[in-house]
Amino acid sequence: MFRVDRLILTPPMIDLDRSPLAGQFDAETYVLGAFNPGMTRLPNGNLLLMVRIAEALRQPLFDGKVHAILWDGEGFVLCGWPVDLADTADPRKFKLHGGGWRVMALTSLSWLLPVETTPDGLEIVAIHYDRAIAPAGSWQCYGIEDARISRVGDRYWMTTCSVSPERHSTTLYSSADAVDWHFEGIVLDHQNKDMLIFEGLIGGKYWAQTRPLGDLYFAYPAGSEWRSGPSINLASSPDCRHWQPHLQPGIRPRAGTTALARLGGGSPPILTEVAGRRGWLTLWHGVEPKEIVGIYRTYWSLLDPDEPWRVLAAGEAPLIEPNAELLLPLEDLIYLRDVVFTTGIVDAGDHFIVASGEADLACRITHVPKDAFIASS
Repeated sequence: MFRVDRLILTPPMIDLDRSPLAGQFDAETYVLGAFNPGMTRLPNGNLLLMVRIAEALRQPLFDGKVHAILWDGEGFVLCGWPVDLADTADPRKFKLHGGGWRVMALTSLSWLLPVETTPDGLEIVAIHYDRAIAPAGSWQCYGIEDARISRVGDRYWMTTCSVSPERHSTTLYSSADAVDWHFEGIVLDHQNKDMLIFEGLIGGKYWAQTRPLGDLYFAYPAGSEWRSGPSINLASSPDCRHWQPHLQPGIRPRAGTTALARLGGGSPPILTEVAGRRGWLTLWHGVEPKEIVGIYRTYWSLLDPDEPWRVLAAGEAPLIEPNAELLLPLEDLIYLRDVVFTTGIVDAGDHFIVASGEADLACRITHVPKDAFIASS
């Protein structure tokens, strides 16, 4: 089905001697994952991948404690918690008991690495370590995750997830060239992830998909076509910095399927034509419960050009699924399976170039023909 489907960047390709963490503390680290790349087209025609580098301690357990890397305002330090208070079943994080509610810490600290590729996304041109974006404040002391990049007019906007004990927030960066980025601040507060800015204005305003999270969801009435749980909402803004939630809901999980038990945003919506209609194409992930993390697959929806809360067409079957064959050369590095997490899309004429994270481990590039978008509604 796909013309091209390959891993473009893997952990062994990352030089940690050039990491922002290098030399900051006396402990060995390794790349847990180089994944979930935001993607955009640079002015020179090449593609930019803004890759999440999850850098972890080689030996987090010592002195009766489990340790994490944190930014303390001046540099990167190690912080430890008693082992008997920690649940380390999930390789990405550990839960801390005794707080009265769910509290966790991360096994790695993430920073963002710009990687430039050829226009088709298949060959790396340069890895710009000197342009890496690392934590710079208490609001991201656990790191910066999962960039999404949108070009609106002559400006690039990049949303990121900043993690700290203060809040799990969405932070915004802007750039004139996608090379030099300016920090704009926090734009969405606690537990609002996967913010995707539409690549174009609607009614003179910026629009975005958001995904608020929580531990409580209210039930739909019996017989409803919808299932309660995390969903994709919408917000608009006059300046891309101040956002107001939209009244109508966006994309919601449907009842009667476990494949979409929960869902969240993937690639920033782009205005294009698929399945015989023109609208905002958005790729998003649906999660089927399985073990700790679940199975992540990529789905698509086409939204109305003027009323993006209206779905014009969608595919019932997954567009992109986890690909275990791609991971065979990295078998000794795998700590998670059954996950593809799409984070970027570029129109390339008769096909789309899609960027994803595979197994929270590597960057995957897929060329998806436009005739692969077959609507079920």
